[in-house]
Amino acid sequence: MTAAKICLGAIVGVHGVRGEVKVKSFTSAEKNLTAYGPLSDEAGTRRFELKIVGHSKELLRVKIKGVDDRNLAATLIGTGLYVERSLLPELPEEEFYHSDLIGLMALSPAGDKVGTVNALYNFGAGDLIEIRTPENRLEMLPFTKAYVPTVNLKDGFIIVEMMQFAPDDEEMPHES
Repeated sequence: MTAAKICLGAIVGVHGVRGEVKVKSFTSAEKNLTAYGPLSDEAGTRRFELKIVGHSKELLRVKIKGVDDRNLAATLIGTGLYVERSLLPELPEEEFYHSDLIGLMALSPAGDKVGTVNALYNFGAGDLIEIRTPENRLEMLPFTKAYVPTVNLKDGFIIVEMMQFAPDDEEMPHES
């Protein structure tokens, strides 16, 4: 159950008047954004030949072939940049492409369904996995062996050790 396409980055802004765009890269190394040839939008209807030309804070400044003015570049803001999954290298054991995890069933250690993987995030302190529960709540937990001891891509599930919190309507005791 692997994704057909992987999102390597997203166009988040424009730079200057000659059609450069700012790209948030989701790759481990910035050179990987252009390492697999032209990228496409999610639907695969548009192809983009990219050249990294610089940096703008934590974003890449990118020139897209055929995009030569700011107005045309601005129409691309929000576009994800995708590559065919088959072009990417196989990952070592215990490493995963985020898109391969999204949608997997999340089970308790006893085998009960606790939800599905909705998203993965990293805000700087390590990966977090977001689980959508059957009640449509979103729960986040660290994406570590302690909380996610098993990932089974072949059979489409993960095992999670959910954290237990006090219910929202319960007051937590305060120390004086």
